Amino acid sequence: MNSVYQINKGINRPIVFRGLMGQYIGWLAAGLVSLLVGFAVLYVLGVPVYLLLPGVLGLGTALFVLVGRLSKRFGAHGLEKYFAARGLPVALRFRSRRLFTGLKYGSGLSGRKR
Repeated sequence: MNSVYQINKGINRPIVFRGLMGQYIGWLAAGLVSLLVGFAVLYVLGVPVYLLLPGVLGLGTALFVLVGRLSKRFGAHGLEKYFAARGLPVALRFRSRRLFTGLKYGSGLSGRKR
């Protein structure tokens, strides 16, 4: 039984796979691989399967739900913009005017020559 999945929706549009956009596909894949590795390590250490299986299934479900919500809420690049906006300072304080008095025309903030 062969399944055919459409991945790209068009030129200059983000990759969409089953409702997940952009980097969220990679996050989901990395989370699933880490769950698999964690399961294997704990199994080798001797943790009983009847304790491992519900834990891994619960964490996998939580991973799918969380990544799906993030993809739906922020879109392809919205989470990056959200964290960038949170990183901006509320105000800038200058204790001296030396920064501005030392500027010459053309090398200022606007880059425009007068």
